[in-house]
Amino acid sequence: MHPAEPLMDMGRLAAWLSEAAGAPVVIFTHARLSGGAIQQNIALSVTCGGVAETWVLRTDNAATLAVSLGRGAEFALLQAAHAAGVMVAEPLFGCEDRSVIGAPFFVMRRVSGSAAGHAAAKRAAAMGGDAALAAEHGRQIARIHRIRPPRADLGFLGEPPADATAAFIARMRGRLDEAGTPRPALEYGLRMMERQAPAPLPAVLCHNDFRTGNTMQDAGRITAVLDWEFAAWGDPHEDLGWFTARCWRFGQNHLEAGGIGPMEAFLGGYAAEAGWQPDPGRVRFWQLGATIRWAVIAADQAARHLSGQEPSLELALTGHMVPELEWDVLNQAEALHAGKA
Repeated sequence: MHPAEPLMDMGRLAAWLSEAAGAPVVIFTHARLSGGAIQQNIALSVTCGGVAETWVLRTDNAATLAVSLGRGAEFALLQAAHAAGVMVAEPLFGCEDRSVIGAPFFVMRRVSGSAAGHAAAKRAAAMGGDAALAAEHGRQIARIHRIRPPRADLGFLGEPPADATAAFIARMRGRLDEAGTPRPALEYGLRMMERQAPAPLPAVLCHNDFRTGNTMQDAGRITAVLDWEFAAWGDPHEDLGWFTARCWRFGQNHLEAGGIGPMEAFLGGYAAEAGWQPDPGRVRFWQLGATIRWAVIAADQAARHLSGQEPSLELALTGHMVPELEWDVLNQAEALHAGKA
């Protein structure tokens, strides 16, 4: 068992699942899935009422980011997304009772495919870019953005910001101040965003981590959108900027849409589903925001390792990305200042 996993009593878990499902559940195997630096996913081979099924249990690691939503909130988001037609694993059962496995969790159906971002980008690059897959990613984001406040079932997200850009800048500055490590390049990028801020738009549900590597793909098509723990109300362009930011192209920088296809196909897919055309300039503005945010997250993840709370080579290596991200922030901020973004 992975050292970060909570100690699980499979008998107790099976009993809880049986009650939640309204049918006897027998767990035959359980194994931790790869990936998930913030949360962990455990595959369960079960029978439910005598029918064989494969589920995934999702729960917290020993140390989590303060900005990461809890499992109960993520379960509610999956339910809302599933109802909106977003490709997600079907949410089955949610549990806040820590006595079952030692931490809150939820269970969803397992879907086929792979979420390996580097592999997806390499495969798309080998065919000169996959415009159809890029457009499909645009359509999925557009469906997420149909979820708009007010939503009683998503009350944990709080009130939407009156100005998403101002809220983002304040949040990032707060994170930098809390960390206590001087990051002048990131501060410069935030100041440039402040000076070039566009007029606010009505808030929508932003996934806030929609990228290549967080979508399951099978045979070149999306089977599920993963990892909803950063979702919040915001500017729809923030999601578009995150997906297309250079830091999420997995080395295929000529394929602006997540390292898998052209920007035009991605935005075209979004527009066809959403019924309105995103502003490319606003997307590039939020690409700068994405780079700053990822640098802040990477630094925070490294701090989890350095604190000794969660020793991890993966978290330690994530910290080494920060200087390159800072360099990208400077380049993007200068381009924004020069009107070339």
